[in-house]
Amino acid sequence: MNELTTLTKEVLGAFFLGGLLLGFISQRTHFCTMGAISDVVHMGDWTRARQWACAVAVATFGFTALSDLGLIDASKTLYASHRLMWLSTVVGGLMFGYGMVIASGCGNKALVRVGGGNLKSVVVVLVMGITAFATMKGITAVLRTLTVDTVFIDMPAGASLHALGVSGVGYIVAAGILFWVLNDKEFWTANSLLAGVGVGAIVVAMWWVSGHLGFVPEHPETLDAVYLGTSSGRIEALNFVAPIANTLDWLMFYSDASKVLTTGVLAVVGVICGSAVSAIQSRTFRWESFADARDLGQHLVGGVLMGVGGVTAMGCTVGQGLSGLSTLSLNAVLAVLAIFTGAVLALRQQAARLERTACA
Repeated sequence: MNELTTLTKEVLGAFFLGGLLLGFISQRTHFCTMGAISDVVHMGDWTRARQWACAVAVATFGFTALSDLGLIDASKTLYASHRLMWLSTVVGGLMFGYGMVIASGCGNKALVRVGGGNLKSVVVVLVMGITAFATMKGITAVLRTLTVDTVFIDMPAGASLHALGVSGVGYIVAAGILFWVLNDKEFWTANSLLAGVGVGAIVVAMWWVSGHLGFVPEHPETLDAVYLGTSSGRIEALNFVAPIANTLDWLMFYSDASKVLTTGVLAVVGVICGSAVSAIQSRTFRWESFADARDLGQHLVGGVLMGVGGVTAMGCTVGQGLSGLSTLSLNAVLAVLAIFTGAVLALRQQAARLERTACA
């Protein structure tokens, strides 16, 4: 048991380090999914969109390689499913995408902003965590399971692009994305390469830690195969919806021995710490609060939409967008498309409101 305890600590420590690096890189390079969409919609600038796409490609290539080398079992990941939850992912994705715009960033960005001294994001993270927990186990969980979760398509071969039976489909997808990304000469900067390759590599590393380092074929007590440190009992990478809820749960019920640290919780803490280190080092740390009641209201609504929507869609721009897409999950594809659509709708609505205000 001492060996298992030590191994669990190593897994948790690795996820804290992964979160630390993600927070540092995100703060330093301004890596942000919502920001990338905003740049495209408002300025026609695809630089940050290519950073995000590069991260997806690197993560996809790495996940496929780990699976092909037998280092992880792709069928045991959090995203492996025989059900295409198309209504849940679409409804939840639209909610999350819209919410992240009015809340000034997705879950990962909110954590990064917290590390940089943004008090608005502290409120967003708290509201997002509470509503996410309610959608996992509370009142909105009942609504979710009785409505959108009842609509799905059974796919015996698996709800994944791997079900197409195309050899090396992961490498093909990754190569296609990388060709589009690297074909732009303006992408070849240290900042973009650090953001794209760095974030993608972190996701790959977490897949290896969770699926290989933390894998125990036979637990001495249960005699079952286990993946140490994960909240789902399956292989996990990075996600920032349920883990934020679990972080609040762990903090509030710390004295309850059944509440233990998980990989997601350590990643959440790591992102905040990594961002804080970067902000302090670069002298960009500064306190920021709400401008007025309207600003507060928008961020509260955005936090609620991200909490409810993120759990309903089974992930966020990192959970479904990077980790999920790297497995070629069809649920992840639908969730990301819905998130992008919701974000674009919110951005265009904001632009129209500003235009009306300017003309008044």
